[in-house]
Amino acid sequence: MPHTPLNSLDRRELLRWLQSGLAASVALPSFAFAAERKDKRPIALLVPLSGPRARLGSSMRQAALLAENGQFVQSFDTGGTAAGAAAAAAKALKIKPALILGPLTAEEVPAVSSTIAGRVPVIAFSNDSVLRAPGTWIFGITAGQVTSAILRYARTRGVKSVAVIDDGTPWSAAATLAAGRMEGELGLTVSLLKVDQPLPEAAPDAVLFPGNGEAMLAAARRFKDSGVQMLGTLQGLDHRPQALEALDGAWIASPDPVAFGTFAAEFEARNGGGAGTITALAYDAAGIANALRKAGTLGGEGLLDSKGFNCVTGPVRFRTDGSVARDFAILVARAQGYEPVAVSSGS
Repeated sequence: MPHTPLNSLDRRELLRWLQSGLAASVALPSFAFAAERKDKRPIALLVPLSGPRARLGSSMRQAALLAENGQFVQSFDTGGTAAGAAAAAAKALKIKPALILGPLTAEEVPAVSSTIAGRVPVIAFSNDSVLRAPGTWIFGITAGQVTSAILRYARTRGVKSVAVIDDGTPWSAAATLAAGRMEGELGLTVSLLKVDQPLPEAAPDAVLFPGNGEAMLAAARRFKDSGVQMLGTLQGLDHRPQALEALDGAWIASPDPVAFGTFAAEFEARNGGGAGTITALAYDAAGIANALRKAGTLGGEGLLDSKGFNCVTGPVRFRTDGSVARDFAILVARAQGYEPVAVSSGS
């Protein structure tokens, strides 16, 4: 499955959160610039600095430099292709890095993993969980993570049956699979509805809209007054007034908007441009490297620390099989925007 771009939160909305006073006690994670470091090994950042994704790759490099001292970050251009990623990984090995951050897409991950051959831990930015392996962690936000987070929260609120709305996208298909896997664990009944289908006569307690777009919004408008609880993931965050009206009252799993807003404001102040969710992943990965360097545990064993790491994209814990557990904020859609109300753990 190709990497699915994630919607960035609207910057004006994020800055509004910052100005609201909610962010007064929220500090940017204290990743950067420790005065003393014992471990001087570099980290290698593998991102596309040429090709169609060069702008995103440059943004990710800038974010990594916000979180880690530039003397320890060495960037390698993948060009956004498997061959380019393999060549970048081979060059990275020559500097004897402690960690490799990247590559970006699902196409590139196997090329890097096979080139590295377990010699260096890899934190990949892809969200294709199938590519995980011991020593290669999939750090992108996956459909399974946010789906499990929103379903866990819904179950605590009494939801026992959920219909997943399928719009034919890979993200929707992955969310449907994740929901099905959670039936037994949560005691849920999960069914599937095409995006243009009406609710069945025996309506479920909730409907999950995994994706976004006009077809999803049209379905939300149809179901809004049905008494069925609407659920969503960060893919569906839409700050347009007509979308907020359609989604009013929906529960949505997403990275915490306050923490993300703090990062986005800092990134814009330093670099003059906006930051999306994928850019934040690079900040978080470099910040984890910084934290491990300070603790003297820079490497694979340090990543497996059971306490995990506080990140802009949500607190994370690395597992031995290459998967990453991430906690999410639960937001409620209101006419004026999205209100954080709880925290829930993703798979």
